[in-house]
Amino acid sequence: MSPEASSAPRSLAEALRSRDDASLAALLRDRPDLVAPVPTDLTQLATRAGTRASVLRALEHLDRFALQTAQALAVAPDPATYDTLHGLLAGDDGDPAVTEALPATVAALRRQALIWGDDDRLHLVRTARELLAPSAQHPSPTGLGPTVREATSGMSPGRVQQIVNTAGLPSTHDPVSAVAALTGLFADRKRMDALLAGAPEAAREVLTRLMWGPPYGQVTADPAVHLRWLLDRGLLLPTAPGTVVLPREVALHLRGGRAHRVPEPVPPAVEPSVAHDPRIVDATAAGQAYTALATVEELLKHWDQGGPAVLRAGGLSVRDLKRTAVALDAPEPLAAFWIELAYAAGLLASDGAADERYAPTPAYDTWLERPVAERWGRLAAAWLAATRTAGLIGGRDIKDRALSALGPGLDRSAAPEVRHRVLTLLADLPAGVAPAPEAVLTRLSWERPVRTPQRDGTEDLRVRLARWTLSEAELLGVTGRGALSSHGRALLGAAPEPDGTPLSSAEQHTAIAVGLLAPLLPEPLDHVLLQADLTAVAPGPLLRPLAEMLGVLADVESKGGATVYRFTPASVRRALDAGQTAADLHAFLAQHSRTPVPQPLTYLIDDVARRHGHLRVGVASSYVRCDDDSVLNEIIADKRAAALRLRRLAPTVLAAPCDPATLLEGLRSLGYAPAAESAQGDVLITRADAHRTPPRTAPEPVPEGPPAPDSVLLTAAVRAIRAGDLAATTPLKAPGLQPAGGELPRTSPADTLATLQAAVMTGEAVWIGYVNADGAASQRVVAPIRVEGGFVTAYDHTADEVRTYPLHRITGVAELAED
Repeated sequence: MSPEASSAPRSLAEALRSRDDASLAALLRDRPDLVAPVPTDLTQLATRAGTRASVLRALEHLDRFALQTAQALAVAPDPATYDTLHGLLAGDDGDPAVTEALPATVAALRRQALIWGDDDRLHLVRTARELLAPSAQHPSPTGLGPTVREATSGMSPGRVQQIVNTAGLPSTHDPVSAVAALTGLFADRKRMDALLAGAPEAAREVLTRLMWGPPYGQVTADPAVHLRWLLDRGLLLPTAPGTVVLPREVALHLRGGRAHRVPEPVPPAVEPSVAHDPRIVDATAAGQAYTALATVEELLKHWDQGGPAVLRAGGLSVRDLKRTAVALDAPEPLAAFWIELAYAAGLLASDGAADERYAPTPAYDTWLERPVAERWGRLAAAWLAATRTAGLIGGRDIKDRALSALGPGLDRSAAPEVRHRVLTLLADLPAGVAPAPEAVLTRLSWERPVRTPQRDGTEDLRVRLARWTLSEAELLGVTGRGALSSHGRALLGAAPEPDGTPLSSAEQHTAIAVGLLAPLLPEPLDHVLLQADLTAVAPGPLLRPLAEMLGVLADVESKGGATVYRFTPASVRRALDAGQTAADLHAFLAQHSRTPVPQPLTYLIDDVARRHGHLRVGVASSYVRCDDDSVLNEIIADKRAAALRLRRLAPTVLAAPCDPATLLEGLRSLGYAPAAESAQGDVLITRADAHRTPPRTAPEPVPEGPPAPDSVLLTAAVRAIRAGDLAATTPLKAPGLQPAGGELPRTSPADTLATLQAAVMTGEAVWIGYVNADGAASQRVVAPIRVEGGFVTAYDHTADEVRTYPLHRITGVAELAED
């Protein structure tokens, strides 16, 4: 055996043992599930890296060419050379793109411990081979079938010899050599060309149909002549009664050596679709950002008195979602998005009361007081990091239960990563350039291909997440006209700080984005334009006090670039009920109107104010009093008031059995304008008391798998694995003391003490078995420093620190062999 062969790793553990610390840290960074918890040594790390769950997770994070490379290794001999792998991907004719991309891909797979070994002996991890190798139950994406050896495993030796002879090969002494001869024939390009040259045309057509898969076909008990020709020469092999398969070696010859029909070594480019002036993109995005803020504010104002009830199973009912969509004048999916966005930002939650309802949180009031750009920053940051996915609302979960807004089951761990990746692809384009959405989806599908298509035929979740990201980013003002805005780049972290230093945290990203957006937002106005048709036009966003007062005094008739308010008797009465007087309303309108106050509006306010409070409603259960008894006579005589069951207590007082609120509504429906009064006879001012939940925190995103380890954890983990491996693999001076099966070393207390004292004098390291106070056993390599008082103080190579161990907990000790 050559020195090179003897030094080649014989297992994944040995391959990992030959790596340096930086390479081990890269492995743990790429596959964070391997570090939770930290393996005790490299053998345990290799075992964990080969488990089915860990390998599946690693395969799901491969790009298309890396996955094609792994699939090619799964159909190659084990081990395979680099040249064999290259031939399976590039084919007999070669492919310059494959030749250029393959070394980096093999290095990446080796870094992730999915393949190991040198280029002359490449091994695919066994679990990955089992997952990717073709079988009748789980076809391979390569479309290849079993090898000749696998397909003939159940065939009689006589039948194998018949196939060998018919194929023009000499007879052999045993089935193994016969199968090897047949395999050699099918793998030889020249001899196979000669064999196929004599095939009937119909036989060649059958091979062409099966060439790219699926490789299985059906035959009758008495096959046609051209099929019999193929069966007699082993070009088709029976796998079950009535079923035949195209052997892998034959398919590879027909394909020109390619394992895949179309290798994809180069990621598809995200080509620009349309280019806009970056200033127009920023202005469009800023306008949409302001609209998003107004919509969220309108939603929470709509639920200010307490929103819809919480379903028993959690979430919002379909009926309440429809009502909210009508209130927002938006489709239901869009209303669901705004609801989930407010919830993700911590502005909306359930109140936790006995009759649990949704309502704004106290954080909503604080949010309202912040500058407009900062309010947008909170929404955008929450959207970017949220795992709750509004696009799923209206669908069904794996148990066929409906998914509702604010309900359980909406978290998708991949959502933040997909959002970041989609926006990063947009950020890679020049400013103002928008790609075609399908180009973005194609690129994402290459970066994370789907290994198992959806059974119901729906799109893969990542593709749907990408579609939702593109539309939601436009709604939120992160993008404008399909292109990433300047503040969107800063939010993503693709834009550095003004001094050129890179941003290091999400808070910094948001702060820079807010600073870029603020100058683009319109300045709030302090005026409206009153018109003679009892409407007011707000030509832009209004200052908050003006907007709030106008929202009480008038009803919103239309929205858009300019908001139109309409004054009605009911809206004016609403303002009077809130404590305003006619003089206050006249002064307010005169102060904030750029046009003269129209006479019809003045008359409307005076007319409603003159009748407002003329009637008084109190508690009897309720009563009505009026100084003008003719008005009460008119009410008593009105047949429409019969349902109120009014009766006269005095010439100026009527009583009713219903509550005051019902009596107020009943009289107003009759055309009167009563006012409520207190027990002291004072007019009650009715203001809406905002309903708030107790303090609530925003929902935490659900991470996708274990969190990525930071540099400190990686350094400590690599050090602990190295130390544990040293303890497990260091040879001993007395090999007989090495326990079998990983058991602890056993020596008498006297021998243990003598060996440790000798090690103190010589300064050498020794190998000990130790059982801690919890009964957990471990093996350690230590360098004793001091032995006294029943304790040994030593430098522990496993923990990389000085520790003190009670002697009675040391099970045994052995000296390490010298190098």
